[in-house]
Amino acid sequence: MHYTLHYTLKQLQVFLAVANHENVSQAAGELAMSQSAASTALKELEQRFDTRLFDRVGKRLQLNEQGQLVRPRVVALLSQAQELEDQLREHSGIGELKVGATLTIGNYLAIGIMAGFMNEHPDARVQLTVENTAAIAHKVRNFELDLGLIEGELQDPDLEVIYWRDDELIPFCAPDHPLAGRGKLSEEDLLHVEWIVREQGSGTRQAFDRAMSGILPNLKLRLELQHTEGIKRAVEAGLGVGCLSTLTLQEAFRRGSLVPLAAPHRNWRRKFYFILHGQKYRGAGVSSWMQHCRRT
Repeated sequence: MHYTLHYTLKQLQVFLAVANHENVSQAAGELAMSQSAASTALKELEQRFDTRLFDRVGKRLQLNEQGQLVRPRVVALLSQAQELEDQLREHSGIGELKVGATLTIGNYLAIGIMAGFMNEHPDARVQLTVENTAAIAHKVRNFELDLGLIEGELQDPDLEVIYWRDDELIPFCAPDHPLAGRGKLSEEDLLHVEWIVREQGSGTRQAFDRAMSGILPNLKLRLELQHTEGIKRAVEAGLGVGCLSTLTLQEAFRRGSLVPLAAPHRNWRRKFYFILHGQKYRGAGVSSWMQHCRRT
């Protein structure tokens, strides 16, 4: 059966880029087009179907209801088109993969995973974005990333959250801290010390707050820092007690620059998750990446 399409993939690429940037000029820059060519492509797409996909709000183009409905279908179609192009070029069928990871995962797990994945799939191109849980979730929701690897738990109707692996937090201090020789910390100890913790919006902070349920409002939170290495340096300098994933602390414990603390009456366990947009096409790259992560 012969069927004529009334749109082009380039028009769909322009639509998606404008949806991401809310600006035609920035969308054109991303696609290496002139602004006039991008404007024309978007105008032709809307005129062809006698519809409006954006509301003009000042200088911004905001997706309207129709645009919101169309967007996930466009993302899925362009993902399939990219996969087909890679296969026609005799690539692995994976092509480009945009992965987001939260800071603990990105700095201590994702690089090794990415190296192993690219050894298995030499033609794959992986872009890694490392930010906190809230930022990664936003980018997956906005179709800027194919999937995310996160530490925090999410309740989001747009996102599919899939269990990956277990992890555990551990409190720690400098070797010369008064608590360093203590076998187990009491509730009084937890309330007495000054804490150096991750920022709100991070999965590590979410797990810390949950572990401290019931006494959280009474804790002394001296510093909130965005980076695990900054927290480790501050604790080494004697500014307080930290609490991070065991993944981030093994080398420091081996060197003796930091020492672990125990508070077994508190639940320090947590989980890592994959997150994907519920309406996004899950191609060979995403499936292969998830399988590789589970084996690692």
